[in-house]
Amino acid sequence: MIHILLIVSSLFTISTHAAVQDFCVADLKGPDTPSGYACKPPTIVTVDDFVSVGLRYAGNTSNIIKAAVTPAFSAQLPGLNGLGISIARLDLAASGVVPMHTHPGGSELLLVTQGSIVAGFISSANAVYVKTLKKGDIMVFPQGLLHFQVNAGGVTAVAFASFSSPTPGLQILDFALFANDLPSKLVEATTFLDDATVKKLKAVLGGTG
Repeated sequence: MIHILLIVSSLFTISTHAAVQDFCVADLKGPDTPSGYACKPPTIVTVDDFVSVGLRYAGNTSNIIKAAVTPAFSAQLPGLNGLGISIARLDLAASGVVPMHTHPGGSELLLVTQGSIVAGFISSANAVYVKTLKKGDIMVFPQGLLHFQVNAGGVTAVAFASFSSPTPGLQILDFALFANDLPSKLVEATTFLDDATVKKLKAVLGGTG
């Protein structure tokens, strides 16, 4: 019995002296590393580090894809740092589209709150999963897989995308292929597109080469 009491006492002593860190608010003055930002000293953390009002407002859809993504990642909401979550607002004007893209750093859960959106993804086995989502519907996109969203109605659609990472990353396939200085001949060889098509896409998306 005495031995048990001694063990319990020692465990209690260790636990009471253990360092417990409730959060790691991002120090945005430092670099964003693969493991996240360094922690801001707790003495200068405020409630505003855990609050963002940016998703109240519609994004500017006056662009080539007629879409806007307003993120609330670590850079916009420092309190997310290290928590493994984030969120973004998606505004899709009529005929708007988010082209094929991936999030290499996290899976995505999309919730439609206005209008309707055709969304889908392609598995590594090239199986296609597509659905028309209406208000209140959700769809999940597994980490790293190509996926897209297209406005399915004549009015602006709004959705909120949550991620399993505070910095999920983004690579849009069209921009990766054509908005760069990779020589057109190499793009043609790797995409099987003809020279005229590659040059036209590079001109539209701002690439060179």
